[in-house]
Amino acid sequence: MKIAIIGTGNVGGALATKWAKSGHQIHLGVQDSSNFKGDNLVSNPNTTVHSVSEAVKISEVILIATPAKAAIEVAQSLGDTSGKIIIDAMNIIMGNGPIGYKSTSAAILDHTASRDVVKCFNTTGYNNLQNPKYGPHSLDLFVAGDSEKGKTVAIQLAKDAGFEACYSIGGNDKFELMEQFAWFWINLAMFQGQGREIGFKLLKR
Repeated sequence: MKIAIIGTGNVGGALATKWAKSGHQIHLGVQDSSNFKGDNLVSNPNTTVHSVSEAVKISEVILIATPAKAAIEVAQSLGDTSGKIIIDAMNIIMGNGPIGYKSTSAAILDHTASRDVVKCFNTTGYNNLQNPKYGPHSLDLFVAGDSEKGKTVAIQLAKDAGFEACYSIGGNDKFELMEQFAWFWINLAMFQGQGREIGFKLLKR
């Protein structure tokens, strides 16, 4: 796939690396191509740097992994997103999000042409995006959104990043639940002292 990565920090950088090594074409969308966080990512295979709008234009899939407070501004900077899949990996943490919204995905939907917006890769730490393996097992991920096309792509990209499975938890009405689940991980890892090396797996019997 041709994937635009908007936000080249810990989360975007981890996924850019994993997907580039899986054979996807990665287009980093940045404001200043001569000075941006994660400039080491250009040493990855299949990776090039562009303006945000150009990265979006030449890509089929867009990952947004910027600070949640900038969700509206970032959405408006994407250009024409008609027919493109947007994967939202952001979380509103302690009220730091777009004004008037309870989830970043809802803000993106209101400020882009794409209807194929899904939320994924937000429910665990970037360290688990870098390495989802725990002994003989790999962690699971979760995705939400009305777009079946978007969820299918997110599930495949989760597997390409090394996760064992990625489960749909519902439609757009579950965007907030996804962010609450992220807060659950953050609470355990940071505030309850469990540390970042923890993750979730769905077990069945």
